[in-house]
Amino acid sequence: MAKKLTKEELEQDALLNTYAKITEFYLEHKTVIISSAVAVILAIGLAIGYHYWKKGQNKEALNLITDAQTYFREGNYEAALNGSKEDFTVGFAQIINKYGGTKAGDLARYYAAVSSFKLGNTDQALDYMDDYDPPSGILGVPPISFHGTLQMAAGNYEKAANLFIRAAEWNMNESTTPLNYLEAARAYKAAGNIDAAKEYTQKVLDKYPDSNLTDEAEKLMGLLKAESE
Repeated sequence: MAKKLTKEELEQDALLNTYAKITEFYLEHKTVIISSAVAVILAIGLAIGYHYWKKGQNKEALNLITDAQTYFREGNYEAALNGSKEDFTVGFAQIINKYGGTKAGDLARYYAAVSSFKLGNTDQALDYMDDYDPPSGILGVPPISFHGTLQMAAGNYEKAANLFIRAAEWNMNESTTPLNYLEAARAYKAAGNIDAAKEYTQKVLDKYPDSNLTDEAEKLMGLLKAESE
């Protein structure tokens, strides 16, 4: 009569069988497994190295951006954008070229776009904003709205409207949302899309009746109705 195994013996037996199978598999595929393990270790090492390198790059960019920000605040947009040979400083453009993949480099894109626009170069400003990654939350609203303003200045009214809608819905609140919906309506009006202009004007009136923009929205709606008759 065969011996009846206890629970502990059964578990031990199962573990031994599993270990034997793993050992057998390892011996058969040892070269591949070791190569794969080395590859994973190298990938992890590279990822960690890249993280610290990028962190260092971002720190360097932050140190350089200070002078450009000072010029920007002073209204010296040329020096802010391209640096000053007299003061041996770099501008936002150079920071973007060298550190464009960092957070500080991305911030420099926004500053560079505004500086370019102030200098009368809308196309260059758009190039910077097209590559800009807006931050989450309320801080992302002004850059997206500014991008819409640039598209308006360039005569790209439908693109401008889409950006204003994006800005309105990026962070829904009682202040920036109705403002950007109204800007979207104006952009659609400029594009000749009266139905869409009405839709976003009505959003302001329906969803934000206590906004200080309701008078402007009502006036715009009156104009839109007159145009559609």
